[in-house]
Amino acid sequence: MADRYLGFTGTAPGRFLTRRLGLPQPTALRRWSPETPELDGPVLRLTAGQAPPPAAPGDPAPAAVVLDATGIADPAGLRAVRESLHPLVRTLAPCGRVVVLGARPDAADVHQAAAQQALEGFVRSLGKEIGRGRTVQLVRLAPGADADSTLDFLLSPRSAYVSGQVIEVGPPVGRKDSAAADGGPGAAGPRTALVTGAARGIGAEVAATLARDGAQVVCLDVPQAADALAATAARIGGTALTVDITAPDAAERIAAAVPGGLDVLVHNAGITRDRKLANMSAEGWDTVIEVNLASVLRVTDHLLKAGAVRPHGRIVGTASIAGIAGNVGQTNYAASKAGIIGFVRALAAAPEVRERGITVNAVAPGFIETQMTAAIPLFIREAGRRMNSLGQGGRPQDVAETVAWLAAAGSGGVTGQVVRVCGQSLLGA
Repeated sequence: MADRYLGFTGTAPGRFLTRRLGLPQPTALRRWSPETPELDGPVLRLTAGQAPPPAAPGDPAPAAVVLDATGIADPAGLRAVRESLHPLVRTLAPCGRVVVLGARPDAADVHQAAAQQALEGFVRSLGKEIGRGRTVQLVRLAPGADADSTLDFLLSPRSAYVSGQVIEVGPPVGRKDSAAADGGPGAAGPRTALVTGAARGIGAEVAATLARDGAQVVCLDVPQAADALAATAARIGGTALTVDITAPDAAERIAAAVPGGLDVLVHNAGITRDRKLANMSAEGWDTVIEVNLASVLRVTDHLLKAGAVRPHGRIVGTASIAGIAGNVGQTNYAASKAGIIGFVRALAAAPEVRERGITVNAVAPGFIETQMTAAIPLFIREAGRRMNSLGQGGRPQDVAETVAWLAAAGSGGVTGQVVRVCGQSLLGA
């Protein structure tokens, strides 16, 4: 459903009226397309305390700045962050990017831990005030971290609706010398991906984006959605697999459908049965927990034990900001999505998964423009759209691009992360 307010504020009368009334003035976001694959303008790379180079008349506004603050080791050092970014926040191009590179807080060094943790508050606050469609992130680097894939994503139009995030990056998990030999990054042939809930909405967009990036995609959904599923698979050159993810034999059927194994497993299928707890039936509770959480655990367990997730594979779950901040009438849904966060963090740390180079992450969408949100009453829908730093709803494309980054062969250093795709929602941290 079109965001008419966003369109109105993009006109001269709309800008004038909303400015006079003190209403939000969101900037239309620049998203990835074949015609606009990159941001326009230079990317400045500075070390904290380093002044940005002076701009000559006619120079384009910087599209992004990457600030290395990994060496900040005490509160006094935080001033260097301010000194570098203060001259830039007004000159950064619309829809520009600020990425602060930090270090992991060191529990053995109280002063360093305090200073590095302070960067999180700085980044989240700057994201809420910088405006004009710009985004701000903190990337914490462990020793030996491979952050190329992460920086490529964050410094591109693909991350348009991701802001205020803290992402930890380490060295690629698993054995580096075995990637090509065992079917990981560098192996011959296209990667194989499976996306659940792929008939429509976010799932269909995820499937299309992975196919765009070269994967052979198996699109899975319930038999009731067979026609829409077949259309999605045909459109992207993928394969349709009609399976009820809650069926006792669902995992076995999935494994049989991908005899060569999976490189990417995306758990996107999900449902809502909203009621306040006082009015919620046992069936309404059980159905949501079963589809959104229990089936994810069961299917993943089976595929891992069967070796159906190949070494250096990628597992991506779909959480929600409801699982982080909670939501009225969604105790069942929020519980299931918080459970996905626990699943991701625990499985990512499991030695048998790390040794095989498999990463496990989650996306947590906020207000995304879908058929479901289009059915929300007008005033609630408008509040959902505006209650984030970017002042607008996201699109299924925004979630799909984030999944594609986490699923990329080069993202082996990103695991156990939950990345909110919510425009830095004012709900939750």
